[in-house]
Amino acid sequence: DRKEIREVTTQPAMEEEISSQSHRIRFIVLAAVVAVAVGFMVFVAFPNNTQYFLTVGEFVSGEEYQDGQIVRVSGKLVEESFTRVDGATIARFQLADKEGGSARYLEASYVGVMPDLFFNPHSEIILEGHYTPQEVFETDQILVKCPSKYQGLEEEQRREEELSTQG
Repeated sequence: DRKEIREVTTQPAMEEEISSQSHRIRFIVLAAVVAVAVGFMVFVAFPNNTQYFLTVGEFVSGEEYQDGQIVRVSGKLVEESFTRVDGATIARFQLADKEGGSARYLEASYVGVMPDLFFNPHSEIILEGHYTPQEVFETDQILVKCPSKYQGLEEEQRREEELSTQG
């Protein structure tokens, strides 16, 4: 008699435990599916933003990048290298490594309107395009990373200090 009572009372507890495990498994599977779906949407939505860019030094020294494939190259505009014939939209200029560690320059050309901050000496310029057999980087797109507002302030303060010590 006792044995039957125990079996009857433990069976609903076991069913409840199995049901709770089933709910946990469903929740974990649902969460995994949602995470994979969100990850996939982010990957598909931003494929170009995950593209790596090279420095001028890396690009110039790496012949494997100079075979006409589309690449991104990052650098700083070389002072007084920008030229454009009056009335034309074709521009030619040079980029150098942002930190100035390399004496190498990249000759580049671009057809179109230049971005606003292109000529800012603190801006980092990223060119997207390909290298031609004429050893000119033909730019399809120019991206300009805005300089920090503090960079300009630090530069101005340093100039003021230099002027005050000279005068």
